[in-house]
Amino acid sequence: MKAKGADWYKHGWTLDIKNQSWVEDTENEVDFIIKTLGLTGGERILDLACGYGRHALCLAERDFEVMGVDITKAYIDDAAKTAAERGLTAEFIQADIREINFENEFDVVLNLADGAIGYLENDEENLKIFDVISRALKSGGKHFMDICNAEHAEYYFPRSNWEAGETALALSQFDWDSKTRRMLFGGCDIPYGEAAQKPQIPAGDPTRLYSIDEIAEIFEQRGMKIVDSFSDYHGTAASFKKLQLIVYSAKL
Repeated sequence: MKAKGADWYKHGWTLDIKNQSWVEDTENEVDFIIKTLGLTGGERILDLACGYGRHALCLAERDFEVMGVDITKAYIDDAAKTAAERGLTAEFIQADIREINFENEFDVVLNLADGAIGYLENDEENLKIFDVISRALKSGGKHFMDICNAEHAEYYFPRSNWEAGETALALSQFDWDSKTRRMLFGGCDIPYGEAAQKPQIPAGDPTRLYSIDEIAEIFEQRGMKIVDSFSDYHGTAASFKKLQLIVYSAKL
């Protein structure tokens, strides 16, 4: 599988994502975030690379003050429309998250379903997202990220995976470049009730992955510290045996 171009993260995002199996667990994910971070409902939350706002909207429904930022106009337009239809006060901004400039304004910052971490052109650009996180948080503020684990990729890639959702079968292919520490991810869906077509995954998204130790060092350099880490939204401890890496950190 070859890699897409370096600016792949700017293109190809559509609202078809709403039909993918991994969005079906949003309520449980939000429940876990609230419980793990000990949120009370009065926190101001920044959702970076929020997509069509599934987490931000769910949090707004629970009376949190939420702002979502995403580079894709279709996602932001849809999120804002949904918020208006539901009478929610969530705010949505279309922007490259490197370009936002909040200073000590948020109690919580989220990067969920990757949250664009590792998506950018090179390591220097990717580190700018961590700068945005640390600047945006108030002293004592909390950060929660859901990414893929570099240690797992080193042990288990390349590999294929499938997941049965409510409306389609999701097929995924994972490759690994150990020199650049980038995962290549490609996927396709086979909808139920339709004649199946042979899956085609011509190119993958190149994403820089991090280990828990790398994350700890990056945050330490920015005045933050890891509080806990998990491998799923049920609280299982983080492990190289699991692809998912969930990290809860705090600003000192």
